[in-house]
This record gives sequence, structure tokens and C-alpha cells, in this order.
Amino acid sequence: MEWQDEGIVLGSRRHGETSVIAEVMTVDHGRHLGMVRGGRSRTMRPVLQPGNRVSLHWRARLSEHLGEFRVEPIEQRAALLMLSAPALHGVQAMASLLRLLPERDPHRHLCAAMDVIIAHLDDASAAGELFVRFELALLNELGFGLDLAQCAASGVTTDLAYVSPKSGRAVSNAAGTPYADRMLALPVFLRPDMNEAADRADLEAGFRLTGFFLNRHVYEPRGLKPDTARESFIQATLKALDAASTEHQVR
Repeated sequence: MEWQDEGIVLGSRRHGETSVIAEVMTVDHGRHLGMVRGGRSRTMRPVLQPGNRVSLHWRARLSEHLGEFRVEPIEQRAALLMLSAPALHGVQAMASLLRLLPERDPHRHLCAAMDVIIAHLDDASAAGELFVRFELALLNELGFGLDLAQCAASGVTTDLAYVSPKSGRAVSNAAGTPYADRMLALPVFLRPDMNEAADRADLEAGFRLTGFFLNRHVYEPRGLKPDTARESFIQATLKALDAASTEHQVR
């Protein structure tokens, strides 16, 4: 059994004296593990850092075996990611989220989304918005997708302001205001009739929205706690956004 693919390194762990078990989010084969002989060498260690894009050749006697990876670098960006707190925590947070999916289950668009987010981790607003969308896509892949396209009560597609915590469906301002204290806020950047960049309040609302449904549908039923990397990414992103806002005001 063998195949070739590309993917993004999620992590690795030591295996024996010179090898490692690498974990990669591949384009066509999902989150996949494989042994890399000589993975602890001076040449391979930089290649197998989280966030790097790599080319893979996997081989095993049987499909259910761990198998071996032969890895070649495509884009080595881990060194740059380590210079930024949002970037470092962002890669770790996405890796932890992808581990909620079954191993070897293909999710091409999540792999592509992770690649796009990594490319925008130097922009706090864009990275935060993309991360929220990534979590929404993950919820959908797990079978818990939200319906944010129209109001659950009236069917309108404009003036959407809330999300029902019970149904995960959008609710318009008119229908939801009497029950606002029981609703989750729908960020402007997620509204189908709006095209605005996320500000701090919107990002906080977005993180709160996805965090609520991840806890309800995934973490709590599985007896898991959210990875600390997610909260670290949120705080680092909001801090970077505040710093950028302060710098802009000074100018």
C-alpha cells in the first residue's frame, strides 16, 4: 500500500532513537500519522515543525498499519510562525481541533482553510475571522452545522442579529430582541447580507458562538476539555488587535 499527497504538519513525537511519528493534515487522506526514519536528524527536524507544508510518500504493508512517511518540504514557515504569539497558538489550536475528526477521514476544504489561515496569521482581524469560520466548518463536518442563512422564526435573510442556543439557527433582530438575554450574538461578518471586516466585539462574539456549540456538541459529550491553545490564540489575537488599534489612533 502506498500513496503520495501534500499536507500541513500538525506535530510529531519521538519514536526510538532517531525516528519520529509525524502527524500531518493531508489534502486527500485526512489527518494521517506515519513514521519518519531519521526524523530527529538535523536536516529533518526543521521540516517536521507544525505549520510547514510538505510533500508526502506513505507506504505500508497493509492499509491499517501505521506505515512510513517520506517527507519533502514545500514551504517551511514554522520559523516565522514562532515569532508571533497569535501564529504559534493559532497553529496549535487548529491542530487540536482537527484531532476531533476521525483519523484518515478526508476533509479537503479544512486542509485548504488551515493553509489560508496560516498565510493570514500576521493580520489579527483576518486571522480571527477565518478561525471562527474554520470552527464553523469543523462543526458542520462533525454533523453539528449552524444555519445562519435565514431567520428561524420568519425566514428573512436580512437584519439577522442572533443565534438560538437551542437550534443553532439564526434569528432576526425583530424576532429575537424580546429574548435577547437568552440568545447568542451573530457577528456582523457572519451575516449573509453584510460584508464588513471583523472588529474586536465581533471577534469576541464569534469565538463565543463557536465555543458554545463546540462545548455542547463535542467536548462535553466526549468528556473532553477544550485545548488551552484555543484560548491562548483568542487572547493573543485580541491583544494584537488592540495594539494595532492603538497604533492607528496614535498615527
